Amino acid sequence: MAFATRQFVRAASSDAATAAAKKLLIKHVTIIGGGLMGAGIAQVAAASGHTVVLVDQSDEILKKSTKGIEESLKRVIKKKFADKPEAGAEFIKKTLKNLTTSTDAASVVHSTDLVIEAIVENLEVKNKLFQTLDKFAPEHTIFASNTSSLQITKMANATTRQDRFGGLHFFNPVPMMKLVEVIKTPMTSQKTFESLVDFSKAVGKSPVSCKDTPGFIVNRLLVPYMMEAVRLFERGDASKEDIDVAMKLGAGYPMGPFELLDYVGLDTSKYIIDGTACFSFAFPLSS
Repeated sequence: MAFATRQFVRAASSDAATAAAKKLLIKHVTIIGGGLMGAGIAQVAAASGHTVVLVDQSDEILKKSTKGIEESLKRVIKKKFADKPEAGAEFIKKTLKNLTTSTDAASVVHSTDLVIEAIVENLEVKNKLFQTLDKFAPEHTIFASNTSSLQITKMANATTRQDRFGGLHFFNPVPMMKLVEVIKTPMTSQKTFESLVDFSKAVGKSPVSCKDTPGFIVNRLLVPYMMEAVRLFERGDASKEDIDVAMKLGAGYPMGPFELLDYVGLDTSKYIIDGTACFSFAFPLSS
């Protein structure tokens, strides 16, 4: 019996080692979208030693993105290298050396390991982007979307690499927020999923896993809460200010729901709500 147990353990260890060996070590990352989220993801990826290409539609946008990253890095070193200014300057230099920009996504994905999309929350636009990049990216390249509300499976189906497609939902501001939701569709391979988890850890984040369900984890719980706060105000039950104070002092939240809606942006919040049908009935209106 002991022999059989040892054999089983050896076999299991061997299988685990084989699976680990098959995982893709992500070194080169292409990020599509130079807004707050895309620039933030580019920053943490470059700061952790990855070769990063940040892509957007114009050089003007990319210059603004790069300037924002530089300013963010200066804030980082004030805390991380408070007593070592020279080390801080070297950190910024190395990070920026790992980062380049481009306005031509198709021309830069030919050697990338991971493409992260962080553009407008519009499924048609995202699908068109992924369909185009699918023609130029190598076979091994993993595609991921940073969407906060849209179905990952629908994007994966726009490509020929459904098994190499997943979700990487970072949170704003990316350099400060530790969480990443790693989304696995029914078609995402275990190799792809584990590679995305490893990448999340490599950029200093704490990944959590979720199926491709509306809103994933955080927004599935957070958005109905914010919507109910709006309904509470609409009914005249309490003021916006008192609702915010109540949730900060009573629940220990750093922001109240209206402060959070303003921080996220009402346009982005509406995209999330519109893109997640379950929110329309998650909290029915009170009579």
